[in-house]
Order: sequence, then structure tokens, then C-alpha cells
Amino acid sequence: MEEGLHIVLASERLFNLWGLPITSSLLTAWLVIAVLLIATWLIRRNLSLIPGKIQAGVEMFFEYVLTMIEQNLGTRALALRYFPLIMTIFIFVFTANMFDFLPIYGTIGIVDHEHHGLIPLFHAVNADLNSTLALAIISFLTIELSGILTLGVLKYGSKFVNFTGGLVGFLVGLVELIGNLARLVSLSFRLFGAIFAGHVLLLVVGMFVPYILPVPIMLFEMFIGLLQAAVFAILTMAFIKLAIEEPHGADHGPVHTHAASH
Repeated sequence: MEEGLHIVLASERLFNLWGLPITSSLLTAWLVIAVLLIATWLIRRNLSLIPGKIQAGVEMFFEYVLTMIEQNLGTRALALRYFPLIMTIFIFVFTANMFDFLPIYGTIGIVDHEHHGLIPLFHAVNADLNSTLALAIISFLTIELSGILTLGVLKYGSKFVNFTGGLVGFLVGLVELIGNLARLVSLSFRLFGAIFAGHVLLLVVGMFVPYILPVPIMLFEMFIGLLQAAVFAILTMAFIKLAIEEPHGADHGPVHTHAASH
């Protein structure tokens, strides 16, 4: 059967650069980054002291997000420190998810004469587990380094290795450590699963009900793309807050003083 559904879990390897494989999802990620950089440059060129409607709307949105981060982390200094990372994660994931609705997947590629097919140049960024895992690693390292730099190695490590509370305290710390490492899996698989499932759903619906149902499904998937971007950013913020908090039973004062000094 030549015609039918063609669902691919992995992105295509296009070529190698300095020994590193360049895949179709990585090429799409570069395209997303290029679009964001151009958009940033254009917005920066047109900034005005008396903002127009678009600039005012963007500033209001950024101020809202900054205020939300401040309310969660406790101080304006911490909010300003982590705002660039959290906002960048949201914008990148959201933009990459919106790219999924462009007609570039499966239509633009390199003709494979050997197998009489088309090697697609583009693959949905977050429908590739490598991409979501890379984002999760960035988030995870930021969270852990924040905890270490704010509390110190020993105090932060006491959250996971606790010999003073007896067997119960040790087991609680062990469970905390496992849960901490599991964030890599939860962050990456949640985003990957939601986006990949959306792609499969759209392919199936497009195959069996091609003229009516795909449009509302696409609108729903756009909402899911927005929601997943927000969830990833919010979870990163929440985990940072947990990381920089004093261990249970300790005085919370030094953390806020130390954080505010930066």
C-alpha cells in the first residue's frame, strides 16, 4: 500500500557537520530561532518612548509575567534574574509549536532517487524527543545550579542526603532525590507526548474526515501548543523556587537576603 498514513517518530538525519548529525528537527529549530531573532531585531528597531498599541500590549504582557514570577519567587531581584530564562523557554516552545501548522512538513525536502521518495527537510521540533530532552536538561541544570549557588553545596545536598533524621529522614531524602531526577523525564516526555499525539491526531482526522473536522482540531492543537509552552515555563519557575528554598526546619531568612543581594 503506497498511499496512506505515514507516521514517523524520529526525525530524518540530513547530513553531518563536524561529525555531529544534523536532523530535520534541528534544522527546524534553527529556523524558529532565526525567525525569533529577526522578529526581536525588528521590534527593537521600532521601540518608542511613546508606545503604540502593539508595543504597549507586549510590555503589559511582559510586566504581567514578571509580576507573576515575583509573586512566586518572593523578590523582584529573583524575578529579574530568572525572567529571561523562563520567558525564553515559553516563547521558543510556543513559536516552535505554532510552526507545526505551517505547510512545510512532508512537502519540502530532498528527492531520494534510490528509494523513490522524499526526505523531508523539516520535522516538528517538539515532536522529537531529542529536542524536548535538550530543553529539559537546560531547565534541570538551571534549577540545580540555582539551588547550589543560593544555599551552598552542603545545605542544598542535605535536602537529598539526610542522616540526622534517622531511617525515615534518609528515605525521605532518597525519594526527594529520585523525584528530582525524574523531572528530566517528566518535563521532556510531557511536551513530546502532547505535541506528537497532536500530530498523529491531525493525520488520522485528515485521512478520514479531510474537509470538516481538521479545522477545529487544529484550533484545539494550537491551544494545546500554547498550554504546553506555559506549563514548561511555569514548572521551571516552580522547581527553581523549590530548589532555592531552605531545607525543612531551617531558617528562611538567609536565602532571601542572599538572593536579594544579587
